[in-house]
Amino acid sequence: MSNEKIVLITGASSGIGAATARKVVAAGHKAVITARSTDKLNALANQLGTDKVLAVTADVSKLDNIEKVVAKAKEKFGRVDVVFANAGTGLNTAGIEKGDPDEWQTMLDVNVTGLLLTAKASLPALKQSQGHFIITSSVAGKITLEGSVYGASKWFAYGFGQNLAAEMRQWQGRCTTICPGMVNTPFFDEAKPDKLDPDDIAEAVLFAISAHPRCDVREITLMPTK
Repeated sequence: MSNEKIVLITGASSGIGAATARKVVAAGHKAVITARSTDKLNALANQLGTDKVLAVTADVSKLDNIEKVVAKAKEKFGRVDVVFANAGTGLNTAGIEKGDPDEWQTMLDVNVTGLLLTAKASLPALKQSQGHFIITSSVAGKITLEGSVYGASKWFAYGFGQNLAAEMRQWQGRCTTICPGMVNTPFFDEAKPDKLDPDDIAEAVLFAISAHPRCDVREITLMPTK
């Protein structure tokens, strides 16, 4: 189909990433899914069809890992049109004074370094396709949350998205930063059914990539109605 896109999704083994893989394939696109969980990735690829989905195990905090994902995507599908930098993690202990620096580092490796390296590894391929880079930030990256290191990492993601959009504009690339409120995902210990569903964020991704090429959807904010 003429509008088919090759969509690379990080953090795709569950939650928002897995929901987005399902949505993009249902919409007629192909997906390259990556995360650290090989079993979950392979199960999702088998469910959606390995002719439409390529699963590649990788750690986004390592440049050679994400470069391998991009290379395998191009090898199987010929190009990369969209990269959804969705991988992210949170903290068990809130606040600065009582926070655990080792836990901070683990989170920053994914939320900050992983985002940077995903962009670094994929921009050459996106430049070839005049493609689209999408970031999962958060409403937490736009408001003040007392002592929240997680929130600060999402402020980075939000600011980085604005700056990357300006860089990509030089070659007619598009960049969208998605800022959800609380989402009912495995991120939390208990279900939060009255909050946003991962499908809501997946639909926002589809909206952004389906916009006319003249339209660069720079930012989408989603909040639970309740």
